[in-house]
Amino acid sequence: LARCSSMAAVLELIAGSYEQIAFGYRVKTDEKEWTAKPDFTHHAHTASISAVAASERFVVTGSKDETIQLYDMKKKIEHGALLHHDGSITCLEFYGASHLMSGGEDGLLCVWSTKKWECLKSINAHKGHVTSLSVHPSGKLALSVGTDKTLRTWNLISGRSAFIKNIKQNAHIVKWSPDGDKYVVVVNDTVNIYDLETASVTGTVTNPKRISSVKFLNNSILAVAGDDEFVRMCDMGKEKWVCEFKAHETRVKAVDSFDMEDYCVLVTASNDGFIKMWKLHLKEELETPTLLGEVNTTARLTCLAVWKPSSVQQTTEEPAAKATTSEELTRELSKTKRVRIAAEEVVLEDESKPKKKKKGGGK
Repeated sequence: LARCSSMAAVLELIAGSYEQIAFGYRVKTDEKEWTAKPDFTHHAHTASISAVAASERFVVTGSKDETIQLYDMKKKIEHGALLHHDGSITCLEFYGASHLMSGGEDGLLCVWSTKKWECLKSINAHKGHVTSLSVHPSGKLALSVGTDKTLRTWNLISGRSAFIKNIKQNAHIVKWSPDGDKYVVVVNDTVNIYDLETASVTGTVTNPKRISSVKFLNNSILAVAGDDEFVRMCDMGKEKWVCEFKAHETRVKAVDSFDMEDYCVLVTASNDGFIKMWKLHLKEELETPTLLGEVNTTARLTCLAVWKPSSVQQTTEEPAAKATTSEELTRELSKTKRVRIAAEEVVLEDESKPKKKKKGGGK
């Protein structure tokens, strides 16, 4: 039992900043008031940090300097850089302990193996920038949005496009729900809720300000931060805001969360330099979260991730390991988490319209 409680205390907050620095803070969770002590600063980038992600062993940061920098949490050392994108890195996400996916302003989605850190697939995903990506909980499917006003579904086994939807607007966030039965697409101040099976919008909620970050706390509650000091919780089923609280003195840039035994911890990062941890009981009636602890980085924060050594163990189910062809993989995929996507059927919408010529001899 003593070992379990000390395990709970191993937790790290990772934040990226305009000042090119990534910060790591070790959190002590066994006191009433949680404290975050500086653990490392990583200054490998030459421009502001735009994205951060954490796996069980690595922390990765993406930047406007076009590089992805690696940090080994086990050895506490810088682990080099990934150079493949030609343009700012816009989004990073691990799936399982074995793969990382990156997206950039060059329109590419890259799939990296974390074993040798090689680029396994480089997908020309969008005409224009990739603005956001999200990997399905099964690890077999990814969604991406970009400045070409499309939402695209990718079969990660084959690396091929499974579905293209013209959403007629530039979305800047896409995120699967934890159960993988729905996803949200954010355009400016609006959250559109999509159903996986129909790939159509089932509901919409509008935030008072442009949205900067969203995080599913469970399959029905979405935490939303925007260009003000508040964090708001949305009930996906009711399509209503069910709770809001003032989190910072200036706008909130990023939200993340993790689960403790009987409550959820919401982590917020702001332009004001603070990272704050909030305790929230996910009950029928949501109460306002209470502050567990905070730390002032004194930097202008841009992005946030929580590193837990055991954070990856939930995604260890590997139902498709024995499948060898893409048809078998599609069948295996349809057995897990009610995912039904015609992986071999490529649906193109509105692609028949004549392309508008860009001014000034662009591509």
